[in-house]
Amino acid sequence: MFGFKRKQEEKIMKLIVGLGNPTPQYAKTRHNVGFEVIDILADQYNIAVDAAKYKGLYGKGKIQGQSVILLKPMTYMNLSGESVVAAANYYKILPEDIIVIYDDINLDVGRLRIREKGSAGGHNGIKNIIAHLGTDEFPRIRIGVGMKPPKMDLADYVLSRFSEDEQVQMALGYEKACKAAGLMVMDDMVKAMNDYNGK
Repeated sequence: MFGFKRKQEEKIMKLIVGLGNPTPQYAKTRHNVGFEVIDILADQYNIAVDAAKYKGLYGKGKIQGQSVILLKPMTYMNLSGESVVAAANYYKILPEDIIVIYDDINLDVGRLRIREKGSAGGHNGIKNIIAHLGTDEFPRIRIGVGMKPPKMDLADYVLSRFSEDEQVQMALGYEKACKAAGLMVMDDMVKAMNDYNGK
């Protein structure tokens, strides 16, 4: 369970979490967009996300001069909170310094919605993180993966892959998500929302 008090003088570190499912069969699926953004951030900022701990894969580095941890929970989506709370507790990272990146079926493909807090909105990974942290007050970047076709099962849809046209739109979405994360680690939440919400 989550719980500690950080001394005022202690250095603030940001935890950036990308949600997804481990194992190769889930790679590049709609539910794994959080992993995709973490991989791109890792490449951009030369952070090796290959250490296995906190029920996930993680790496430490700097983004915009700010100390960060990039984390990919390996618990499967529905238990993401176990990994997030383990890393947050170890590094004494408060919820407001945890940025979670994940898929949203209610947004058009590649569109972003950035919020400082909010409900799970039916997303099981976020639901589990809220349960473990004991709060929904943590920033998040939601990336649209498009609405499911009417007769398709939701689980099948989120575990499906993008079409070629959608891949182009998602590449732009990933790029914007990385830029938004760069602003958010500098606590420029307002600019991140103004620049990238709905874009």
